[in-house]
Amino acid sequence: MSVSTDLFVTALKAHQWIYQHSHGLIGHRLLMGNPTLLLHMTGRKSGQPRTTALTYARDGETYLVVASNGGSPRPPAWLANLKAIPDVEIQVGRRHVPVTARATYPDDPDYARRWDLVDDVNKGRYAQYQSKTTRPIAIVELTPRV
Repeated sequence: MSVSTDLFVTALKAHQWIYQHSHGLIGHRLLMGNPTLLLHMTGRKSGQPRTTALTYARDGETYLVVASNGGSPRPPAWLANLKAIPDVEIQVGRRHVPVTARATYPDDPDYARRWDLVDDVNKGRYAQYQSKTTRPIAIVELTPRV
C-alpha cells in the first residue's frame, strides 16, 4: 500500500470508530460529506459480529451499497458474509433498521439505473473503481424487513 492509501484506510477506520462510539450521533455524513451507514453482520466463517461503514444511496425504501473494494480484483469480505447470512442490520445515524441483503449485478434490470444513483452519491468514484477491475462490481440492496 502507498502512503496515501494507508492514510485513507486510517481515515476510514477512524470514521467508523467515531460513528460507532457516538452511537450514530456523529458519522452519518462525516467523511467527504457522503451519507454513510453502518452495516452490522455476522462473519460467515468466524460467527463473530462485524461492522463496516459504507456510503449509501436510496432507491425508495431500499438502501444501496456498493461492493467496490476500491476497484480491487477481489470483492470485499463483507459481500461473502451477506451472501451467506443475508438478514442483517444497518444503522443510519442513530436509527437501527433490520434489512435483508441481496447482491445485484449488471444482468439485473435495475442495475444501470441504480449504478447511476450510487455513483452520483459517491461523486463518480465507483465508475473509477469499475475501470480498475474486470470483475463486475455488485450493488447490494438492503431492503427493510417488516
